[in-house]
Amino acid sequence: MSDFDLAQALDSSPDCFNMTEVQEEIIKLDEGLDLVVSHNPKTLKSVTILLMGVNRMNCSLTRCGWGLSDGELCSAIMQSLVTETIITMTERSSTSLMRRFQRISSEEFCTLCDISQKDIVRASGDIKLQAITLKGGNCERKVSFKVARYLNPSVSPGDALVVLLSITNNQHISCCMEDGQAVLKLEECCKQKLQDISADEDMDRFLFYKRTTGISLNSFESVKCSGWFISTSCEAENEPVEMCRVDAARRLTCFKLN
Repeated sequence: MSDFDLAQALDSSPDCFNMTEVQEEIIKLDEGLDLVVSHNPKTLKSVTILLMGVNRMNCSLTRCGWGLSDGELCSAIMQSLVTETIITMTERSSTSLMRRFQRISSEEFCTLCDISQKDIVRASGDIKLQAITLKGGNCERKVSFKVARYLNPSVSPGDALVVLLSITNNQHISCCMEDGQAVLKLEECCKQKLQDISADEDMDRFLFYKRTTGISLNSFESVKCSGWFISTSCEAENEPVEMCRVDAARRLTCFKLN
């Protein structure tokens, strides 16, 4: 039985202890500290709670001396009774939290088309994506992307969405730096390893910040390689989809989702 339950039980049974019959008495608790019980009358519950509080004092008040005022003595009692617990958030743990991305159950399927009407396709047997203006009857060549969303404490959904772009269940777009250049790849990775992504484990190479401008134009910035965007050639046909800086000449970084 807890102290609170004990106090409730005692208070619910006033007949077991009649405080009106008790005269004022002084109980010696410690040198310099006396407990005075008077019949105001007090209930047995209030006396029990007071005694339990005194019993829980985590240090002796003998050290306080005889020259304390009532206020100082009260403060000493409270310091003895109250246990202070300090919880600190270290910079390392906070940073670690900010660098984790949790997948949520939100997926959509779409195709991508740049603002010059070139569609994203994958050549048969090739591991690269290309941008091509498709003629009628060739729509089946478009790559169908599965877009999965992720949550991160440092990213506001109003600013950007963190997404994974997949072309099959186990094949996804990734981005990493090679010789000072961000390189876009198609990389295989099982879904289980992509449920909870950590930047510390280099798994953020699969993630992109999806931002929407206007009504339907979307850009995809690499989470791992900040400032690098998925892009297509501004003029040439059948060119590979690559990463580029946002201000790169002759590259398109905005896409429509169909």
